[in-house]
Amino acid sequence: MEELRKVADDIISLTIQGATNIAIEGVKAVAEYAQRLPSTMSEEEFMKKFADARHIVRETRPTEPAMQNGLTKLRYDVEHHLGSGVGDLQEVLRKSSAEYVELLRSTKQKIINIGADLIQDGYTVMTHCHSSLSSQTIIKAFNDGKDIKAISTETRPRYQGRKTAMELVKAGIPTTQVVDSAMRWAMRKMNVDIIIIGMDAITSLGTVINKIGSRLLALAAKESDVPLFVSGSLLKFDSDTMLGKRTVIEQRAVEEITKDWPEYPAELRVLNPAFESVSREYIDGLICESGIFAPELVSKLVKESYPFILE
Repeated sequence: MEELRKVADDIISLTIQGATNIAIEGVKAVAEYAQRLPSTMSEEEFMKKFADARHIVRETRPTEPAMQNGLTKLRYDVEHHLGSGVGDLQEVLRKSSAEYVELLRSTKQKIINIGADLIQDGYTVMTHCHSSLSSQTIIKAFNDGKDIKAISTETRPRYQGRKTAMELVKAGIPTTQVVDSAMRWAMRKMNVDIIIIGMDAITSLGTVINKIGSRLLALAAKESDVPLFVSGSLLKFDSDTMLGKRTVIEQRAVEEITKDWPEYPAELRVLNPAFESVSREYIDGLICESGIFAPELVSKLVKESYPFILE
């Protein structure tokens, strides 16, 4: 359990970040914990401990369906082998985890390749926060020989956008970073041609959940007639929204904002929402492993590609 809680703490503290990386590490941690349990215990006891482990990891990031869907796959596969003994269930989990991790990695490369083709020679590309898909898509376009520039936002209060900027600069791409509140100004003054952002979740209606500031960027893009694309796997589909539930918006610790503010008055109310929604009408296309589609088609695409998500 110590190893599992270490991964959970790393996800909460953003030591592990990026929806795909969180999904990979979270799913692996649960499967590896279950494999360390004694094979001599009863299936009932094993399934209880397995459920406890899933709960610990699931609660680290409620807005990460890629991880939630991976945990669902583990449960789905194990439940179809009940009665075969704990040793066999542990082997099922090992295989299921490996399959899901490989699925995440293979779909990621497909999305990068599709997104890079969207970026044309001479483009200025803008992005927000840190999405390994978005940054690697931009890098792939640059490595393909396209003369491009990039603009990255800082993404306060944890400054994940600085990681994006560092990756782009390291790749040799001329990159400019701006504070979040300057995103509209930068878009208009620096002649942005295309915006590519990542996503943490997508609902059954095609609404995207992404880092706070994403909707502001989308509104500015609509005003300036700049196309905005969202890059992400169908594995980030939030199936609960098909039943009318709303995706939970994580409220992070106030200390992330106040730690550099010595005069912070205790009476002041401070909010730190981590994510917000971007309605489908502001999205020109969803870049996913199946191609580029209107976001409202996501339920149909998930049903065709990953039926286990809808179980």
